[in-house]
Amino acid sequence: MTPIAVAVSGRGSNLQALIDAIAVGRLDAEIVLVASSRPDAPAIERAKQAKIPTGVFTVTKETRAASQSAMGHAIRNAGARLLVLAGYDRYLADAFWDALGEIPVINIHPSLLPAFAGLNNMKVHEAVIASGATETGVTVHRAHRGKLDEGEIVVQRRAPVLPGDTPESLAARVLAVEHQVIVEAVQHLLSSAV
Repeated sequence: MTPIAVAVSGRGSNLQALIDAIAVGRLDAEIVLVASSRPDAPAIERAKQAKIPTGVFTVTKETRAASQSAMGHAIRNAGARLLVLAGYDRYLADAFWDALGEIPVINIHPSLLPAFAGLNNMKVHEAVIASGATETGVTVHRAHRGKLDEGEIVVQRRAPVLPGDTPESLAARVLAVEHQVIVEAVQHLLSSAV
């Protein structure tokens, strides 16, 4: 089993998709750490229920470098060979990358990158609807120091934008695709030795 870490900031539904895929043998991996930027993130409770070690690395303007450096060290010390950003909502400081070392990082984004890069959460879905696009989707891509939503695409899947969609209805449809794509991307990377 390949040790992986997952960084979160919110509800943790993509984390849960990974936990479930591991439990049924779809992923030959072990989550060795769930790192959160928020102490109250529901994802932390999901990890605790699955008996996965957790760490909270609260980020403020003043503490970003130190907190993210500590997170990078914790991920490396946990033995992770891949980091999955699954709804992690903070830009990663150079101190994080320095501490993390050579561990590859992937990120999930709720659009067909490069479209709507740099936006997150509901702002993505609002922008998709405002643009008049008839489809959107999900992208899992490599994450790199100093880049935002620019890394090499690992997996990309489409989802329709339906007449009458609201940002909320579109977000729900895209989230269902995210749960499939995050598992597929990790599977792909593990089978290619990351």
